[in-house]
Amino acid sequence: MATSATTAPLVAPGHGSGLLDVVRYRYLLKLLVRKEMRVRYRGSVMGLLWSYVKPGVQFAVFYFAMGEFLKLNQSVPNFAVYLFSGIVVINFYTEAFGNATRSVVGNAPLIKKIFLPRELFSVSSAWVAAIHFLPQLIVLLLACVVTGWRPGPVQILAGLLGFAVVAVLAVGLGLLFGAINVLYRDFENIVDLLLMIVTWTSPVLYDWQKVADAVGGPGSWFMTLYQLNPVTAAVELFHWAFWYPTGDVRAAAVPPPLPPHLLWSGLWGLLIALALLAAGQWVFRRIEGRFAQEL
Repeated sequence: MATSATTAPLVAPGHGSGLLDVVRYRYLLKLLVRKEMRVRYRGSVMGLLWSYVKPGVQFAVFYFAMGEFLKLNQSVPNFAVYLFSGIVVINFYTEAFGNATRSVVGNAPLIKKIFLPRELFSVSSAWVAAIHFLPQLIVLLLACVVTGWRPGPVQILAGLLGFAVVAVLAVGLGLLFGAINVLYRDFENIVDLLLMIVTWTSPVLYDWQKVADAVGGPGSWFMTLYQLNPVTAAVELFHWAFWYPTGDVRAAAVPPPLPPHLLWSGLWGLLIALALLAAGQWVFRRIEGRFAQEL
């Protein structure tokens, strides 16, 4: 007896459901993530364990070289945790954004052979970055617990908000620059420059008060713009969630002040990231139909 098979209708590139297709084709997303992980650790004996060794060594270097030898613990209590809680945010953001920018060009052979939602490539790059973010977060949590970490529920939510801000921002900008990079490969280098700058334009190696003192105080217009940077807001939310509840900070004679309106800055950062995600999706879908031809 003959059986009838149903096939999904063909959809022209740029006329799908956009990021909703990522949920619909989540099985393909998992396959792409596995492929990227296998390529990343091909020929490696330790494999994913390097994701735990590297942040552990990185934190030890920060603790001894900057906290003890350079005496930065004297100006910022528990400076190693302060620095590392910002570094893990920057590491996740730079890996997710940078890899998403190259994801479409890097998967050119796949794009030219079969059709699948192209957004999968940018999202899979962010997913791989999140996998590498987890070991760094574990090292950070261990360091926080050793130094007397006692967070409140609001601070835990602040950490989750900070992660959401950088994740949405990285995917949105990854879609935007990943699509444009198909047409103009110079954008890979432009993104590399932007990522190099982002560490210095966010309070990772210094505290926010130094910026406020240099630009006329916390209420200045420049400081307001500085805090509206989604990456800056995410870094400060991580400081509040992981560094601020540690023992040395709580025991300080004069606790270091938090940036003004920190939660509001985080919510504004999330709104800006969502707006950039919508813009990135719009540009991506406008250019998507030319991917196979340009690649």
